[in-house]
Amino acid sequence: MTEDSKKQQSHQRKMEKLKDSVDATIASADVERGVSILLTGNGKGKSSSAFGMVMRALGYDFRVGVVQFIKGEQLSGEEIYVRDKCPEVTFYQMGTGFTWDTQDRSGDIEAAVRTWEVAAKMLSDPSYHLVVLDELTYMLSFKYLDQAMVMAALSGRPDNQSVVVTGRGGGSALIEWADTVSELKEVKHAYNAGIMARRGVDF
Repeated sequence: MTEDSKKQQSHQRKMEKLKDSVDATIASADVERGVSILLTGNGKGKSSSAFGMVMRALGYDFRVGVVQFIKGEQLSGEEIYVRDKCPEVTFYQMGTGFTWDTQDRSGDIEAAVRTWEVAAKMLSDPSYHLVVLDELTYMLSFKYLDQAMVMAALSGRPDNQSVVVTGRGGGSALIEWADTVSELKEVKHAYNAGIMARRGVDF
């Protein structure tokens, strides 16, 4: 047997074991319902990942709702695209910009409550296959929204509806609620090296 044949046999045995493991995991997943996903951490890409799931849902012609807390003063590529090209997406922004810019607690709380009312309607509507609550964690961290109220709506949503929550922090209740939690870790960021945020990449 040649050396290449030995490598091929070894590779095949490893891949067979891997396939058996993957197949067994897939077979054991037998619950059909919507999933809850929390994308958190200090790394870049939380909202980008959520919008990737928006595109994925749209590929199957599912109805999608997106509510963005905090953002809204500066246009973003995802906002431009969704508003212009995706009429099947219900898109709502709090529109006040970053709370550290406004420095108006009472005004931010009022805006957060108005925005949450939009989100709560989506969370009670079974026609939405996917709901994205972008930067919701800040509303809980800053205590702009009542945590018990938010968690009740998230937990009581229709069985077929999936929800993605993004943002740093947000507390242990969100982690316990979520089926999937991904924490993005910042290793390097261009901004810290003086490189400006780039249109079409960062916003």
